[in-house]
Amino acid sequence: MTIETRGDHEAAPERSGAGWGRGLRRVLAAILLIAVGATGATLALRYSERSRAPAVALPAASSSAPSPTAPAASEPAGDVEVILTPEAVTRAGLKTAQVSASASAASVTVPGSVMANAYREVKVTPIVGGIVTKVHVELGATVRRGMPLVTLVSAELADAQTKYLSMAAMFNADHRKLQRTQELVEIGAASRQELEEITAVHESHATEIEAARQRLLILGLTPEQVGTLTSPSQIVSNIVVPAPIDGVITARSANLGQVVAMGMELLSVTDLSEVWVVGDLYEQDFEAVRVGSTAVITATAYPGMTLRGRVSYIDPRVDPQARTAKARVEVPNADGRLRLGMYVAVTFSGAASSRAVVVPRAAVQAIGDRHVVYIPVKGEEGKFVQRVVRLGAPVGEAYTVLSGIKPGETVVTEGSFFLRAESLKNAPSG
Repeated sequence: MTIETRGDHEAAPERSGAGWGRGLRRVLAAILLIAVGATGATLALRYSERSRAPAVALPAASSSAPSPTAPAASEPAGDVEVILTPEAVTRAGLKTAQVSASASAASVTVPGSVMANAYREVKVTPIVGGIVTKVHVELGATVRRGMPLVTLVSAELADAQTKYLSMAAMFNADHRKLQRTQELVEIGAASRQELEEITAVHESHATEIEAARQRLLILGLTPEQVGTLTSPSQIVSNIVVPAPIDGVITARSANLGQVVAMGMELLSVTDLSEVWVVGDLYEQDFEAVRVGSTAVITATAYPGMTLRGRVSYIDPRVDPQARTAKARVEVPNADGRLRLGMYVAVTFSGAASSRAVVVPRAAVQAIGDRHVVYIPVKGEEGKFVQRVVRLGAPVGEAYTVLSGIKPGETVVTEGSFFLRAESLKNAPSG
């Protein structure tokens, strides 16, 4: 019994150690399975993210660089294909032209208004005050130089004539006294000193009478009238204001019975055979338009009328609000069609610029706020490419093209509107 009991005690530790080893192995196996599972899950997740990456990146790429076939709303569309059947090509009557490059001049078109040539406008003013007794012309009348415009009655004119007669009488009296003194000196009855004094007074009166005579001529009397003025009964008080130049009466402020002062404006006479057209130039146009540049004037009042002039002055000051400077063009107006204050269009032409790409006007179509042209695809009948272009200034029956097309390419001219309709019809909605 003692031996069996010992054996049992020795066997128990062996069974206990085996059980612990089996438990340890189970724990290690579980840890290994967990590690393998985690590794597999990580690899699966990475693979899944890698497989989904293009689907996530594609919208981001398309938002930064719009596809030509699906442009963003704010970006111009790229080339779009338009395909017509042979029957449609025949029905459309398409014609093409080759894009060329030609030397062009920078041109700027601005609104303008007609003004009087300030150097050909004269304000009519009297040189003496008086009362208006007659106005000989009406507003808008055509006058010639020297024609009577206004008649005044002037007390100043009468006083000037009175002074002239008084000076003339004194001069004549001094002249007779000088002659008598000379005779007395010859016989020794008067001294040389007396003769010299009388001579000085005589010369002084001669100067005064000449000044009075010139005053009368300035006031409007003719030399004949002054020469025959020898008696107070011949004094006149009417003064006639004549036309200073040939022209048109463009302003009138004189009326019958009006009291006017010296220098007061009565009328304006303007020579309208040449007028000024003044337009506003924006700052970006300063380089293209200079003094001496040619200008073409057109007006809606006269369809088909074209007048040419040259820029004679550009205001050195820029309007602080409008950011423009006044440009003045001298324009011949012999027939008087340009009226003062009239609105016109002014197209300035600058110096010749570098060669520019031009396309016929018929080749350009508008789609929304974009301009497009249609280019036939070589070797493929009925296939065309719609190309967005950026236009510059018009040149006659053509447009300058800033970008989108190159010299040597072919564009559709007649029938381009048909291609535009087809492109809009086939465009995806929404």
